Amino acid sequence: MSLINDDLAPTPEAARTWKLGHFTALWIGMAVCIPTYTMASGLIDQGMSWRQALACVALGNVIVLLPMILNAHAGTRYGIPFPVFARASFGVTGANVPAVLRALVACGWFGIQTWLGGQALWQLLVALLPSAEAPLTSAAFKGAIGIHPGELLGFAVFWLINLHFILKGTESIKFLETWAAPFLLVMGLVLLGWAYARAGGFGPMLSQPSRIPEGQFLGVFAPGLTAMVGFWATLSLNIPDFTRYARSQRDQAIGQALGLPATMVLFSFIGVAVTSATPIIFGGSSSGIR
Repeated sequence: MSLINDDLAPTPEAARTWKLGHFTALWIGMAVCIPTYTMASGLIDQGMSWRQALACVALGNVIVLLPMILNAHAGTRYGIPFPVFARASFGVTGANVPAVLRALVACGWFGIQTWLGGQALWQLLVALLPSAEAPLTSAAFKGAIGIHPGELLGFAVFWLINLHFILKGTESIKFLETWAAPFLLVMGLVLLGWAYARAGGFGPMLSQPSRIPEGQFLGVFAPGLTAMVGFWATLSLNIPDFTRYARSQRDQAIGQALGLPATMVLFSFIGVAVTSATPIIFGGSSSGIR
């Protein structure tokens, strides 16, 4: 039948292996990314103090957590993914529209993350093998497609790594996030400790007050809060794709509550603090410091 296949069929009881810790690890792994790292710094650049910026990040993620857990409930109860859940609102045929729109947004997000990951791999290669930089930075090639061969190589390798886990399915994602989450947290704290030690403190960004004129705070805070909510709003729709594998409602709800807001705030703070310390360590200026 065209209305059901292995991906759309309800998850059998035996396959519901995701526990509380797996959902916490999932959100830690997703939240620790470059866009999160730069999130609070962008708000500071708009005039907020670092405390106001982190409060905005925290509130936005608490707000988006509510529909996240509510939509996740159906996935856990019935074992269904988002395209099937959407049929309740859009009908069997109409559900294809939000499913495709969600997929298009995911393609954009995947492209951004893959580009950033590829850039990181390229810089690691240059650091480990400096002699590789010259032959892989052809100006003619970059002029033709907008990136040089080294950047394209990094993008392709990172894309293939992601593709491997996608083809292996949700269980491979669970395995990856379970091991990656503690590593990412530890490395983030190591980076924070390194910046603090090298700079002798976190720098001027954490000492500057709010630069928003009196009476205009809401005009900056409201758009910022909207952006914070929008950061994970799309995933709050298709979260049943993950929670269909949950062992219980308690596991998915508490796991998400533990993993999402706290990690977003912590990694946003790491981004602010390290960015603030960077000009002290290396010289130059830092975004948001005026």
